Amino acid sequence: MVDQIYMPNPVQPGRIERPQQQKPAVGQTSNSPFAQVLDQKLPSQGVKFSQHAQDRLNARNIILSANDLANLEGAVNSVALKGGKDSLVMMGDSALVVSIKNRTVVTAMDRTQMKGNVFTNIDSAVII
Repeated sequence: MVDQIYMPNPVQPGRIERPQQQKPAVGQTSNSPFAQVLDQKLPSQGVKFSQHAQDRLNARNIILSANDLANLEGAVNSVALKGGKDSLVMMGDSALVVSIKNRTVVTAMDRTQMKGNVFTNIDSAVII
């Protein structure tokens, strides 16, 4: 008689999965001196307009000149340096809500749409 028992699939002790530290996603920056110097040396990415913002600009006949776009980019850079995430940018007779993280204008309105409007989900405002 044989004293051994054959087990084709022996029971393995469970492996303990430890959560790994997450690396910053591409495009995320840290506050390290290297990241700050790199951000200063790289050319700025410019400001984009969401489809919604483009539709609002067209529907409300808001035309931004090259100078307006340069001022907008400067405002976005200023807010980013101060740690803002979503900002209201007032430019002349128009108001733009900008996602600073994405450098994207989310919506736009002219003076008539601003009256009585409540701006929510912003943490900063810039008047140009």
